[in-house]
Amino acid sequence: MYIDSHCHLDFPDLQGDLTGVLARMRESRVTHALCVSVNLQDFPRVHSLALAHEHLYASVGVHPDQPADDTTSTVRLVELAALPKVIAIGETGLDYFRLDGPALWQQERFRRHIRAARETGKPLIVHTRSAAEDTLRIMREEGAGEVGGVMHCFTETLEVALAAIDLGFYISFSGIVTFKNAVELKTVAQQVPLARLLIETDSPYLAPVPHRGRTNEPSYVALVAAEIARLRALPVEAVADASTRNFQQLFKVN
Repeated sequence: MYIDSHCHLDFPDLQGDLTGVLARMRESRVTHALCVSVNLQDFPRVHSLALAHEHLYASVGVHPDQPADDTTSTVRLVELAALPKVIAIGETGLDYFRLDGPALWQQERFRRHIRAARETGKPLIVHTRSAAEDTLRIMREEGAGEVGGVMHCFTETLEVALAAIDLGFYISFSGIVTFKNAVELKTVAQQVPLARLLIETDSPYLAPVPHRGRTNEPSYVALVAAEIARLRALPVEAVADASTRNFQQLFKVN
């Protein structure tokens, strides 16, 4: 069986066919999925999905691409994280790819999320793009290793992966690992310890080969596992079992 450790089922691309999406999950042996929050305005929609479906979970957080504001307080994150079936803080982190101007507001918001994670004891879902050095620095400064978490949709170097693992984090691979030009990432997927590996879709984005360019969905996480198994010369069941066990251990669910 498989678990999709990161998806956005509340997004319109998937919400419009939720019955079909959930049915295809079952057919592909994807037993659970974590629906990830990207802002607090839409969090109720994410949370309602988790409450309505036994095999879905929710997180609470604000994506670094969301506009700068002062409303994402640690106190509010802690309050929302206490709700039933909220198992993680995030996604949060740093994304400098499209950032125009100083990054201090992004960094401060990331710090608030880490503090909320430490206060609640719930793991972090970390997004980092064009900002690996600052991401790791802030994780160290704020004691993120006390709660751990996952580096989601990982696209960085092996060095960054190992640094995150040293902080108690897991490394999650998305459909990008199936792309022909993702040569360096394939090497990382071969070398990350199996005990620290997760799989995800980040759907509706980043559909794996052979569905690249189409709407992604949780059922396709099996293709991510298959590619990692191929790269590591393992049976796909070994990747499925390890990633499922890792998810359950990190997020404290059965």
